[in-house]
Amino acid sequence: MRASAMPGASWLKRWPASLLVMLATSCVVPQSVAWAGPAVPGVRNIVLVHGAFADGSSWGPVIERLQSKGYHVTAVQNPLTSLAEDVAATRRVLARQTGDTLLVGHSWAGAVITEAGMADNVRGLVYLSALVPDAGESVTDLLARLQAPMDGLAPDAQGLVWLDDPEVYRHVMAADVPAARAAQLAAVQQPISARAFGDKLGAAAWRHKPSWYLVTENDRALPPTVQRAMAQGIGATVATVRSSHMSLVSHPQAVVALIERAASGRRWKALTGPLLRGVVWVSLGVSGSGGWMPNHDGSATAEPLKRHQILPM
Repeated sequence: MRASAMPGASWLKRWPASLLVMLATSCVVPQSVAWAGPAVPGVRNIVLVHGAFADGSSWGPVIERLQSKGYHVTAVQNPLTSLAEDVAATRRVLARQTGDTLLVGHSWAGAVITEAGMADNVRGLVYLSALVPDAGESVTDLLARLQAPMDGLAPDAQGLVWLDDPEVYRHVMAADVPAARAAQLAAVQQPISARAFGDKLGAAAWRHKPSWYLVTENDRALPPTVQRAMAQGIGATVATVRSSHMSLVSHPQAVVALIERAASGRRWKALTGPLLRGVVWVSLGVSGSGGWMPNHDGSATAEPLKRHQILPM
């Protein structure tokens, strides 16, 4: 993650809000097949795992919306001291769930849920602009493989990496969040141990269970190109939103829309165009006659479906 980026850097190119289907350059599968795995049957338990420079309270807007829809929601409080300790904290919460569970991870927590997601009651994984290593791989290894090494993450004398300056926090993590709210997020952020990025995963749940990925197109912490590469690599069902890294705060409606789709077990079927490893790129909330892209205030802007239409399976 690029914590050193400062104002004045060029804006990332915005992708259109219309639905996109990636054209394959290799490994093409039949155009009508988006996912061959089993759907998630009506999950009601949602476990949310925060990333670095955050805590469980960051999920507040998402929790409120999910609870209003009848979901049983629990937010893990990660110690952010090592991968193993974060995974252990997540497993403790998973053990308290009654029935099937959807595991949701943001940013660093993508690595956490990738390993913790091997729990028997986890039926699917939702990644929000998240890091997704493979088994035997660390986050550092992953980013090196994708030619996107971390920079600007200098630990203190205790080996902890902080992002507690409100202005820097807002620029890097939450550019589309009001300054006062970004200052609150910076005040409750938790530092992460620098050594955690070098911890290797023992297993990769995405190899065994269905996954969804939300790409944040205006992200200054984890480049969208890197996010798309990871989502493609794991064969996830993908949605995009024009958001900063903290989509769970600035676009909770978009996050909830993807979680609900994953919890309902609904996948996507392409009507036209080849697919790359089964990945379908969509705008969130597509319905039979059109789609929408969530706005900052939680409302939605309607858009007609474009050339590459899809229908929920």
